[in-house]
Amino acid sequence: MDLKEWFANRRKRQENLEIKQPLTTEEYCALWKQCFQCRELIYTRDLHSNLSVCPKCQYHFRIGAQERIEQLTDEGSFKELDSSLSSTDPLKFFDTASYSNRLEEASKKSGLRDAIITGIASIQGKEVALGAMDFAHFGGSMGSVVGEKVARLVEAGIENHLPVIIVSSSGGARMQEGIFSLMQMAKTSAALESLHEAGLMYISVLTEPTYGGVTASFAFLGDIIIAEPGARIGFAGRRVIEQTIRQKLPNDFQTAEYLLKHGQIDMVVERPKLAETLARMIDFHQVIEFRPRVAKTKVEATSTHREQ
Repeated sequence: MDLKEWFANRRKRQENLEIKQPLTTEEYCALWKQCFQCRELIYTRDLHSNLSVCPKCQYHFRIGAQERIEQLTDEGSFKELDSSLSSTDPLKFFDTASYSNRLEEASKKSGLRDAIITGIASIQGKEVALGAMDFAHFGGSMGSVVGEKVARLVEAGIENHLPVIIVSSSGGARMQEGIFSLMQMAKTSAALESLHEAGLMYISVLTEPTYGGVTASFAFLGDIIIAEPGARIGFAGRRVIEQTIRQKLPNDFQTAEYLLKHGQIDMVVERPKLAETLARMIDFHQVIEFRPRVAKTKVEATSTHREQ
């Protein structure tokens, strides 16, 4: 056996002895996702191409604000508003960790400054003022920045004469900001009243999950309220209600389908059809100029009566 053959055999022996290491948890999770409803394992790339909807049972996975905007808007049309706004710590709140540290951790996790992205975009050629909340950032909770960005989005809609669409996904008001957070309910509601007075349309899209102060303010003030299939929507949580009333609630309680059945929302729309539905709603509800009715003065009323 010459030296060349010896090295070749040595290499083969090493290759045969090599044991392939199994995928790490992170590598496995990056390649596959398990459906929460039917427990089916889905290839991540296939799930993404299906708009994060399970191809077997149609379970709608929770998605972030950026992905939501990509799915709904025409390519390259989204122009973000107020991207520099970020939360502060006015109450110097501290529980097991300071609020400031929690904000930093939330931003690292979500890649966002706060729990909502707002901007001007077009949906199938229809220009709109669009906001999308992200549950991955602090549970989508509404603090001062979220309320301010919603109010500014509505103002941009009025200024540019555009319909407003907000996609909600939130656990409610942000307790770390106390009364500052609760006041956003009044601020956003007042802004939407101005939109209504301007004769412009507001469409609210409710996704998994939408709760608390967001539900109690701008999420349920839409001229049209749409929800995704299976989305959990309510004010207080299921267990809190059951403990309060001491009764067992129906299995489908607080789901989009339950709310539709009881007349609290207008329609349940699957994610692949959402952009088309929004564009159609905008077509059906063309902007009507708001002209306030002015009461006649006594002099005008008397003059009219004499002419008759």
